Amino acid sequence: MTEEERTEQGLRTRREVLGDEHVDRALSRATELTGPFQDFITRYAWGDIWSRPGLSRPERSMITLTALAVLRQDEELAMHVSAALRNGLSVSQIQEILLQVAVYAGVPAANRAFAIAADVLEKAT
Repeated sequence: MTEEERTEQGLRTRREVLGDEHVDRALSRATELTGPFQDFITRYAWGDIWSRPGLSRPERSMITLTALAVLRQDEELAMHVSAALRNGLSVSQIQEILLQVAVYAGVPAANRAFAIAADVLEKAT
């Protein structure tokens, strides 16, 4: 696959997972400084990784929620809670993921992640 094809695939996947509004906002805010980073994440994160056939999108969302909760990446976690819903995860599955985080990564990380998820889920309904 060419670099251009990877970028196109990445943009399609990014839009499907995060939604057009989010992607359009991120791309419209790109500057001379941040434009190359937008290209990078579109091509590599979304074109090379999220587009691979080895895991389903719901499985990728589960892994992503776990990693972001553990790393306490609050803004990214909020974005990916919404993405997890778009990818077909239920609220109860998100709850189970965060309970698992509490056992293996600590209660403080899970506590913060539950607060973020609750806020996103409240806005989604």
